[in-house]
Amino acid sequence: MASFVPGFLLSLSLILAIGAQNAFVLRQGLRRLHVFWVCLTCATCDAVLIAGGVAGFGALAEALPWFEAVMRYGGAAFLIWYGWQNARSAWKGGAAMDTSGGDVQSLRAAILTVLALTWLNPHVYLDTVVLIGSISAQYPDRLLFGIGAVLASFTFFFSLGYGARLLAPLFANQRAWQVLDAIIALTMWGIALKLLLL
Repeated sequence: MASFVPGFLLSLSLILAIGAQNAFVLRQGLRRLHVFWVCLTCATCDAVLIAGGVAGFGALAEALPWFEAVMRYGGAAFLIWYGWQNARSAWKGGAAMDTSGGDVQSLRAAILTVLALTWLNPHVYLDTVVLIGSISAQYPDRLLFGIGAVLASFTFFFSLGYGARLLAPLFANQRAWQVLDAIIALTMWGIALKLLLL
């Protein structure tokens, strides 16, 4: 437990910050669209990255100096585009508010979006591979530390995806959807700006 609990708490504290991935999971949960697969994809990606970090692959950025710049600018470009999509939904309203059908994203499109939000975000690598990987070296059982970190990721994403349903009455109001879309857009652009100013 001396390694498992710190791994769980560290991972949970890093994931809790509102980000592109979390905003997407929340939106899917509110719309009740492909929630299981979106949550599973997010948590599995985190598990792969955490395992890589704990296993000592944090030196990738040092070995490939160009890797960080490619991830940073590619991630920023994607976040700007994704933010624009949400800003447009916030401005237009209508179809984005329909939780029962209408403009429904396919499972393939949802998974591709969540994969892009995960793998094109340099902060994901910093949090999982570099930070969790380097801190895990300080604990006697790195494996248990990593298992705790992975379990935190699964717990968080499934809680967020399915817990979003509790907010469904609030989001029956079209204005609430517009506000959420606007917040998501501003979050995406804020993260993109931060990446570009690094």
